[in-house]
Amino acid sequence: MLAKLVDFILCRFTSFITGVRAQKNVEQQQSGKNRLYYANHNSHGDFILLWVSLPYAIRKNTRPVAGSDYWMKGPVRRFLAQKVFNMLLIERGGDNPQAATERVNEALKSSSLIIFPEGTRKTDNDVALQPFKSGLFYVAKQNPELELIPIWINNMDNVLPKGFVLPIPLLCDLYMGEPLYYQQDEEKNTFLHRAEQALLALNPKHKAGV
Repeated sequence: MLAKLVDFILCRFTSFITGVRAQKNVEQQQSGKNRLYYANHNSHGDFILLWVSLPYAIRKNTRPVAGSDYWMKGPVRRFLAQKVFNMLLIERGGDNPQAATERVNEALKSSSLIIFPEGTRKTDNDVALQPFKSGLFYVAKQNPELELIPIWINNMDNVLPKGFVLPIPLLCDLYMGEPLYYQQDEEKNTFLHRAEQALLALNPKHKAGV
């Protein structure tokens, strides 16, 4: 009951602060299969904004992928990670990256996932993305029918800038692209470039040539 209450409060608070609303085209595109949502990463609040913007029926079966080193520190973070967000916690910087990929593959059998393939947050306002980590390629290659959905998160870095604890009320937008699939025999660099471009194309500044 406490987890459900926290879920309700977080959704209402995030919607109030950012103006974000459930993405209608998520329901329109939903195919009954689990999916991998991937997005740009500028703030600790990115995954919350994306997560609460999903319709409840989809959100309850969607798990953010995050680093266990951060979310297992302290009882409050552990509660949020395990009971509210139902995160898939991954050990970052380990000696066996294949183990993380296997955990993601296993989780996709029962849930959709949210990931940030840049890995770390950007700290500048440059339009360009940081290079994607190779894990996205291996997950796509091992799940060729998996729908990868690019989502551009706009303005969240100004709502929760680095070093801030409390968010600043500002409007945010999410732009969702068409599903992306791994193509047979596609090389890693080719796939990652295509995935990066599909996400970058959703950025309003990129479209405007800023």
